[in-house]
Amino acid sequence: KHLWATEMKYEKTTCFLPCRKGSERIPNKNIKPFGGHAFGLIEIKLKQLLEAEAVDAIVLSTNDESILDYASSLQSNKITLHKRREELSSSQTSTDQLVAHALELIGEGNILWTHVTSPFLSASHYNEIVKLHNEKVLTGYDSLMTTNLLHGFLWQNGEAMNYDRNVEKWPRTQTLTPVHEVNSGVFLAHASIYRELDDRIGRKPYLHPLGKLISHDIDWPEDFTIAECLLEKGLVTL
Repeated sequence: KHLWATEMKYEKTTCFLPCRKGSERIPNKNIKPFGGHAFGLIEIKLKQLLEAEAVDAIVLSTNDESILDYASSLQSNKITLHKRREELSSSQTSTDQLVAHALELIGEGNILWTHVTSPFLSASHYNEIVKLHNEKVLTGYDSLMTTNLLHGFLWQNGEAMNYDRNVEKWPRTQTLTPVHEVNSGVFLAHASIYRELDDRIGRKPYLHPLGKLISHDIDWPEDFTIAECLLEKGLVTL
C-alpha cells in the first residue's frame, strides 16, 4: 500500500504557484494589466487562491521582484514568498526540475499546482477540485489533473487516433471516443507522490474535464486578447 493512501484522510492543501519573470511570447505577461486589474494575472490568481477556503496555504515561487513586492503588499499570512534561484527561472527550466523545487518548498500534505495563466479558474473551482480530489482518493485514484475533453477527429502519425476507419470512415462526432488534453489548470497530488515518483501526478490520476472557457490558458498573445474579449462579453467572470 502506497504511503499517500494512508496519509490522505485529511491533509493540508498547499498551492504551489510558479511565476517566472518575463515572457518570450507576451512581455510582462504575469503583471500586464488585465480585466481592470493593475497587476494583471498575478493579482487575479492570488485573489482567487486567497478566497478559496479549501486552499490552506500558498507558496509563490518567482524571480520577479515586482511580483514579490506586490504579493508582500497583500500582507496575508496565507502566502509564503520564495525568491527563486535564477538557474530555475529560465525558459529552459524543465517541469521535472520544478517538481523537485515544489517538493523542496512543500514537503508534506497535498500540493495543488496551478498557474496565473488560467485566470478563469475561480475560488469556487479550486474548492470543488480539492473536494473532488479527496473523494476520488477514497475510490482508488491517487491524484487529479484538469483536462479539456476533445470530441473531434484526432489523427497522429498519419492515422486516426480515436476511431477505427476500417469500421467507419467518418463516424458521427458524438460516437467518437473522447480524448483528454491536459490543460495545466490544476495538478493535485500528495507530497509523497512527488517524493516517490518525482512527478506532480501519481500512477492513477483522476482526469477532471473543465469547461472550454473556464480552462482558457494564456500562452500566446492571441490568448491574452481572447481572454479580454471573453471577459468583456461577460462569458466568464473573475
